[in-house]
Amino acid sequence: MTDGIRVLIVDDQHLIRLGFRLVLEAEPGIEVVGEASDGAEAVVLTAQLRPDVVLMDVRMPRLDGIAATERIVATQPDARILILTTFDLDDYAFAALRAGAGGFLLKDAQGAELISAVRAVHRGDAVLSPRVTRRMIELMGSPAEASAPPGYDELTAREREVFAAIAGGGTNAEIAGELFLSESTVKTHVSRVLAKIGARDRVHAVIIAHRHGLAGPAA
Repeated sequence: MTDGIRVLIVDDQHLIRLGFRLVLEAEPGIEVVGEASDGAEAVVLTAQLRPDVVLMDVRMPRLDGIAATERIVATQPDARILILTTFDLDDYAFAALRAGAGGFLLKDAQGAELISAVRAVHRGDAVLSPRVTRRMIELMGSPAEASAPPGYDELTAREREVFAAIAGGGTNAEIAGELFLSESTVKTHVSRVLAKIGARDRVHAVIIAHRHGLAGPAA
């Protein structure tokens, strides 16, 4: 399908790759285009296959998921990376988020959770719970004094509200409910916010908000 989601699975354990493949290939609109057993192979295959979403393990031989994520983000910015981890508060996973991943998923997630996460990352949502967002901010250290990031002055009042909601880890649906907007309208606002502040994705927007002291108590 030309409009399907193309997925690359990266994990050093064959059985885990097989399990994810079986779940994903049973879902209409999702195609597994390849598998990699380490980060180095993932970088090569991402360049060759141009997947929409990369399921990336963190702890692998040769090149780990953090370094692989950095290289892929630098060379294939359109690829969305979903980190796979054993623990939901794995510092390695947070490092990968800072490197440019769009979220992370526990390896023991149910099939429906895996499919939902792949679709969410593909459409630009961050796969992060509020608890994960708070922990990520903690690991980044103390924010700088409040200041406007580049492009912030160009945001409309509504876009600033959306930016604040993104900083709090809200999904499009949650933001729509909070601001009494349609999800399609929120999606448009999110795209404009990311473009104006120079954020590559929602996770990057959270980091920018924190660095400039704009992530308030809700975040």
